[in-house]
Parts: sequence; structure tokens; C-alpha cells
Amino acid sequence: MVIAQRSSDTLESVLRRDRLIVASALGVIAALAWAYVLWLAADMQGMDMSGFRMVPAGLGMMTPAAAPWSVVEFVFVFVMWAVMMVGMMAASAAPMILMYARVARQSRVAQEGIAGQPFAATGWFAAGYLLAWVGFSLAATVVQWMLERGALLDARMASANILLGATVLIAAGIYQWTPIKNACLVQCQTPFRFLMSHGGFRRDVLGCLHLGFLHGIYCVGCCWVLMALLFVGGVMNVLWIALLAVLVLLEKVVPWGRWVARIVGAVCIVAGVWMAWAG
Repeated sequence: MVIAQRSSDTLESVLRRDRLIVASALGVIAALAWAYVLWLAADMQGMDMSGFRMVPAGLGMMTPAAAPWSVVEFVFVFVMWAVMMVGMMAASAAPMILMYARVARQSRVAQEGIAGQPFAATGWFAAGYLLAWVGFSLAATVVQWMLERGALLDARMASANILLGATVLIAAGIYQWTPIKNACLVQCQTPFRFLMSHGGFRRDVLGCLHLGFLHGIYCVGCCWVLMALLFVGGVMNVLWIALLAVLVLLEKVVPWGRWVARIVGAVCIVAGVWMAWAG
């Protein structure tokens, strides 16, 4: 019994160390992503963009508003979206990634003893998760390109059309109440149940990537509509970005997250109707 207790204490100590390492790594990644977003936002401040649009490169790059996008601009916009998604989603993804690290450690202990390391598997899982958001970022970049072509965004990447803004708000609000939203949110709120219902820990790289990507898809399904609201408040509006990130986090980690989603949905519908009526 004493030996078993010591083994349990040792495992718990190792698990705490794993959580600290993984959480620290996520914190550094999130901090770097937010630093990049703040750098881009600062680049847009105080600049006269009449007749121009900003290329989000952090280098004061502008191009005539009527000019078509170049490949370079498309790449910069895509990078902006991808890094912004990492910054916004890192905190809300942390419980799932930490749970995967714990399950990985316990699985390795069962198979190999206490020397097993879960970090590589956890890293591949996180990479798969982020890959789903990279795919979303590519789609968001294409949507932004289409809106720019239709002259529906202003120079600061916010809706320049009241009807567009109202429509996005109302659509986002309705989606927050749908069964699809709820089904995806449940997967995000229950990390351990998600893992157990999808085969548990994977030892191979492709298995880790696939499981992380699958969780990322559920996360995109849960949160994409909130990200679409960036086109209403401004893609480079830092306060708006931070508010949406906080809402995503609350939806996923608090016990009443489902009601947070529904309240946000109701507020969006009311705001959209008011915007359409006032316009």
C-alpha cells in the first residue's frame, strides 16, 4: 500500500509538472500571437487611409482601395487571420490540450513506466487543432477578399454597409441558438468525454494530428459565427477581438456556457435589428 501511495504521489507530481510545461508553452504562443496582432493594429493608428486600404504587414503598407489584391496582400491577410485565431483560441483550447497531455502521460506510464514523455504527442495534437483554425483563416481571407471587391469593407476592415452588418449580427445571433452550435459546444466543454468518445489517446503522429484536427473542427463549428462578427466591429479592432475571445472562453469553461452563448445570441439579434432599423 505504501509503495502504491508513493507511486500515485509521484505520478501526480509529474502530471502537475506536465500541466505547468504545457500551460507555459500555450501562454508563450498566445502572448506572441497577441503581440503580433497589437503590432498590426498599432501600424494602422493615426494613418490617413482616404482612398487606400491597409495591408496588414506591420510595415505601413497601403494600396489603392480600388486596386485588386496581389498575392503578397493575400498572404499577409491570411497570416493576420491565422495568428489572430491562435491568439483568440489558445486560452479556450487549453483545457482540452492539458487533458490530452494528462491522458498521454497516464497512457505512457501504463505502457512504459514513469519515464514516458507526453509532450511530442500533445504537440502534434495541438498542431492538428490549430490546423483546423488555419483552414478557417483561409476561408476568412477569401471572404474578406470578396467583401473588399464588393466595396463592403472600409479601410480598417470593418463593415461599410449597414445592411451587411445587421445581417451578420442577426445571423450570428440565430446560430447561437441552433442545435449545431449546441452539439459543437458540448464537445468543447467536455474534454475527457471527447477523448473517450473518439478513441482516446493516440500514439502515432497521424493519430494525434487527426484527433486534434477533429476537436478543432468542432471548435470552429462552435465559434466561427463569433469570428464573423469581426467584420462588423473591425478585423483589427483590438478591443473587439479581445471581447470576442473572452466570450469564446466563457462559453467553453464556465458551467453555464450554453446560456452565455444564448444570451450573446439574443444580444446580437437585438443589435442587428436595431442597426437595420436605425439605418
